[in-house]
Amino acid sequence: MPGATLAAVVAEIESMYEPAWAESWDAVGLVCGDPAAKVHRVLFAVDPVAVVVEEALTWNADLIVAHHPLYLRGTTSVAATSAKGRVVHTLIRNGIALHTAHTNADAADPGVSDALARAVGLTGDLVPLLPTPGDPTRGLGRIGCLPAPMTLAAFAAHAANGLPRTAWGLRVAGDPERVLHKVAVSGGAGDSLLSTARAAGVDAFLTADLRHHPASEFVEDGGPALLDAAHWATEWPWLADAAARLASRLAARGITVETRVSPTVTDAWTTTAQCEDTK
Repeated sequence: MPGATLAAVVAEIESMYEPAWAESWDAVGLVCGDPAAKVHRVLFAVDPVAVVVEEALTWNADLIVAHHPLYLRGTTSVAATSAKGRVVHTLIRNGIALHTAHTNADAADPGVSDALARAVGLTGDLVPLLPTPGDPTRGLGRIGCLPAPMTLAAFAAHAANGLPRTAWGLRVAGDPERVLHKVAVSGGAGDSLLSTARAAGVDAFLTADLRHHPASEFVEDGGPALLDAAHWATEWPWLADAAARLASRLAARGITVETRVSPTVTDAWTTTAQCEDTK
């Protein structure tokens, strides 16, 4: 049958990315929407921002599945006097539901880091960088192998080509000629996993939002090479996997929904500049 209730679609999403897997500080699940409403089209995006909502309107989507929460911290107002409030008003006024799968999607098997690992060329079995206690198949980050040894410079170029283009690009710390065999990745901010990556014995760690002092000390102390991508770019590959899995699982129940991955770049950084060499 075409379409399904929002409640049925949300139940399927939460069977793939159980809310209980989310970190205690996180805000996941249904943000707005009538559980009895019909869903025919689902748009997947990293960020629930105005430009993504406009895309949903243009495509006549009934549901947006976003990776990042709209409200990560509590609020006392959804007035249209703020950007977030205007998003809420636009969604409700147009009958578009919003659901968030954040750290529960990070920890899933497969999850955000599995898609990132494949996007940058890791092959074979993937194992969590920081396994979930009691379930070693799930957890944060992934460790995998390259199909053949390659230098850090070559892997950086390969990884950059596998990720969506952003102004940030890919920053690299380490000897460009260092030969890599085993690599760890983690979608989103990966500062907290630096010591875990060192202990795992990988040759390089690709993540996002690395800060100067932790990265500098990590490399100076002989840790793995570091590759720092744009936050949005490390999580975007997951969208296609999540969309395909949802459509397939619903189809197995005789439910047809159309899914789409938003191509809109919502990375916060839009350009870069370098000082001119006047010498």
